[in-house]
Parts: sequence; structure tokens; C-alpha cells
Amino acid sequence: MFVREKHINGYTYLYLVETVREDGRTKQRILKNLGRKDAVLADGSLERLASSVARYAERAVVLSELAAGHPDRLGCQRIGGPLLFGRLWEQTGCAAAIQELLAGRGFEFSVERAIFATVLHRLFVSGSDRACDKWIEDYAVPGVDGLALHHLYRAMAWLGEELDAAEGGQAHATPFAPRCVKDQIEEALFARRRDLFSELSVVFMDTTSLRFEGAGGETLGQRGHSKDHRPDLMQLILCVLIDAEGRPICTEIMPGNTADVRVLLPTVDRLRHRFAIGRICIVADRGMISAATIAGLEERGLEYILGARERTDRVVREVVLADDRAFTPLLVKRKNGAETQLFAKEVRHAGRRYIVCRNEAEAEKDRTDRQAIITGLEQQLQRGDKALIGNSAYRRYLRRVASANSKGGKGKPGPAFEIDAGKLAEEARYDGIFVLRTNARITPLQAMLRYRELLAVETLFRKTKGILRTRPIYHSSDAAIRGHVFCSFLALVLQKELDERCRATSFTPEWDDVLRDLDRLQEVTLAKDDQQITLRTPATGTVGALFKAAGIALPPNIRDAAAG
Repeated sequence: MFVREKHINGYTYLYLVETVREDGRTKQRILKNLGRKDAVLADGSLERLASSVARYAERAVVLSELAAGHPDRLGCQRIGGPLLFGRLWEQTGCAAAIQELLAGRGFEFSVERAIFATVLHRLFVSGSDRACDKWIEDYAVPGVDGLALHHLYRAMAWLGEELDAAEGGQAHATPFAPRCVKDQIEEALFARRRDLFSELSVVFMDTTSLRFEGAGGETLGQRGHSKDHRPDLMQLILCVLIDAEGRPICTEIMPGNTADVRVLLPTVDRLRHRFAIGRICIVADRGMISAATIAGLEERGLEYILGARERTDRVVREVVLADDRAFTPLLVKRKNGAETQLFAKEVRHAGRRYIVCRNEAEAEKDRTDRQAIITGLEQQLQRGDKALIGNSAYRRYLRRVASANSKGGKGKPGPAFEIDAGKLAEEARYDGIFVLRTNARITPLQAMLRYRELLAVETLFRKTKGILRTRPIYHSSDAAIRGHVFCSFLALVLQKELDERCRATSFTPEWDDVLRDLDRLQEVTLAKDDQQITLRTPATGTVGALFKAAGIALPPNIRDAAAG
């Protein structure tokens, strides 16, 4: 079928015709009189017809261009990630907070777009910022044309730029971390959502170390206790704080030789001033506990729930765990519907309140793991004991035999070590046990549940260093390093926002599926006859549910690219 013109009485008419074969002869048969050409073109009916037909001929249009040898007229870009996270970027206030701080600054490129491109890269690929400028070419991100690698680096440096001390910008800075532009963004994001809850009553806090591939800036890069097990590399200490709903509040970035026990009090003081918090309950792991830390919290009138060191704290080991009062059984229903059997009891000593907690499932796991080690240890002892002392998992259960010169069977030397039954019994005391120290006026169950929620911070760190992969860090200045890490924080803000919206619709997708399905949503732009037509691939997998949860309409299957 095709459109044919016919001139009648000085006017041009358009007809939809088809070619048929009758009696061995080819002829054209009129299917429909479309009307006078000038009227048809004026009312747009021909364009509507062509658009309707094109919906069923997208593949043919594209293939015809390829077959004609014009692949340069086709452009393909991924649109899923920019559309979804671009909407969340706007609605969480990230874009507005950044643009407000940029007012009056004379950058010759869009810093906000450079930051969003970096955050999007951190969500999908992550790693070094060096590849971001090339990676973003495959994504339809508005406003990033012309951005080069040095623009991204300058944007990172701006995020980590120290505020002017002469104008009061360094008020309430900690000895470890100056106030920077990124702090102002965190405070603006917090203020935007503050009306969602009356006060920030519970804060979960944990730290980790991030290693550098280079020197690590002027002051941040230091050697310290490496949680990455790379003591040979410079590192920084990253502290992340989240609220009771699991939303990231802020980050603190400190030199790599900063001990965890020195972090808590300065961070809490700064947190209260930055966000104008009144009542607050700090939940932190055992690595941050010291006598000075606890005294400082109590002097400030702050509530806390802190993990205790069961094995190394003498009072906990000899008094709290030795208490012979019975546990109270507690059955806790988890979010997935499963139930967890917990036991708890309160022990008071010298004016201090301890909560002894026992998780029956964890206790069984501890027993099973220890039995597996003992089985392997017994087999190793039969073969010889030379390598045993170098294995920390084995060494904790061994003791030296009183007579190391005793002979074994067939005249061979007997073992110098044997399994220590006393150590096995001592270890069994700690199966499934964790001890909390608190001054909060809450029940033992509430304390247990609050502390268990600290696992959300540990999960967040796994996302930061796993899915989001803050590493590797190649930046050479403190400011750029702070900006690099902060982009991972912004990525977590977007990820948490998406997670909350999905859960509100009872949809819980796997993160890997989200990224893969979003990358499959693409657009092909075809340039033909001075016109551009854009075709969209089908929405597959989780895309439809993700866009529905975020309140985003999918682009049409086909549209005039010039019309946006």
C-alpha cells in the first residue's frame, strides 16, 4: 500500500491505494480517498495515520536504515537509570540543595549535573571516577553534554571544600573533620524530610575503613587498623549515621589512624549541633566503648545502647554472665513473617544496667561451627601438630601437653598439643550471647531490638563497599576524596528512597535485577529525511513495577524526537 496523488480540476487529491493482480495483469486499486492534499496536510490526519502505522513497523524502519548502509543515523542510549533515579534525585531534594549552594559561584559547567552523573555511575558501576565520563555517554542523562573528567574531579573537590572559618563556617567542627560543603547538603536534606518525624530520637552509628590506591590526600591518608585487611595501604575512616527508619543522615570522614573509641563523642556533639537535636539515643557497637566514652555520654545526659565486650571486659565476663537468674523467653516476628526465639535478662552491677541477650538460632550455629573446627582439629592432630599453632581457629582450643617428649605408637613422638576441654566449655558460655550496656529507660526487648537494628548500618557498609564500591579512590586532595565518598552517600540516599517506595507497594526486588532491567530499557533514535524518530524497547522484568512505585510514566514506544 502507498499514497498516490491525483490532480482533478486544479486540485491535488491523495488516495490510499494498493497494487493487485487481476486476470494476469497488475493494476492499482483505490482503498480510500484521503481528501484534498492541502486539507489533509493542514489537519495532520496523514501524520496521525503514519504514526499509527509506524507503531507496527518500528523494526522494519530501523532495519531498513541498517540495510541501506546508514548505521550512523541510529543512536542508542539507556534511559531506565536516568529516568528513575533522575526523578528521585529531584524529589529527595538533592538537586535543589546542590543548586542552592551553587548560587553565585562562577563554574563554567553544570556542577549539579556532574554530581548526578557521578552518583548514577556509583549506583550502576561504581569504582573509580576515571571511567565515569566515558560511561555516561551510553546513558540519556539530560545536561551532561560536554562534561569531561576534569569537570567531575572539580565537582568532587567542591563537595569536599572546607567552609570559610572567618564566616563561622567551622563552628562545631570536630578535631578529625572540618565542616565542608557536603555537610550543608546533608543538613538541607535532613531539614527537607524533618516533618516526617517529630525528632531524631534514635541514631545508629558504625565505622569502617576505606583504603586508597595512592597517598590519600594531604591529611586523610594514614595507616591504621585496616578492616579491609590491607595494612600496607593508606586509608581513611568512614563513619555513617542512620536514623531509626534506616535513612542515611550524614557521614563523617576522618584520617585513617583515628581509633573508633575516639570517634563517638565528637561525632555525637557535632550531630546535635548540626541537626538541632534534643533527645537522642545512641546505638553503637562494642568497638566504640571505653570508660571515657560512656562517662562523656552520661555527662551530656544522652541515652545509649552499646555493645559490651563479653570476653575481654572483666565485669561482663565474671559478674554479668555469671548471674544465675533465669532468662525471659521472647518471640520476635521478623519483617518476612518468620519468628526468632530470643531470651533476655537484666543484670545490674555498681549502678550499671546490662542486658544479657541470647539468640537460640545463633547459639546453634555457634555450636555447629565449633564442632566442625574440633572435628578438623582432631584429624590434624592425628597427622601431626607442627602447623596447628599457626591456625588461630585451632589455637584457641589447644593446650600444650605436659610431657612433650612422650612417645606415641610405633616409636613416633607423641603430640605436643591436645584439645583443651576447659577452653571448649568456656567458649560454650558465649554461644548466641551478646551483652548490652544501656542507661535508656526501655525494656530489655526494646534494647535488644534497637541493637539488632544496628545491623542495618553494617548492611549499609556492605552496600557502600560492595554494590556501590566506593573503592578504588585515586584522588590526591582531601577535598576531592571527601566529595568522592559523599557521592556514595548520595547514592545510598537514592537507593533508600527507591526501597521505601517499593516496599509501600509490597514490591521487594533484588538490587542486581533492578540494575540489569533498568539497563535493558533503551531508546533508539533514527534520523531520516531531516526528521528524528525515537523508538523505545519494551519494559521488561522489574521496570514496570519500579516506575509505578516511583510514580513515573514510561515514554511512548515511538515518538518524534524533536518533540522531546
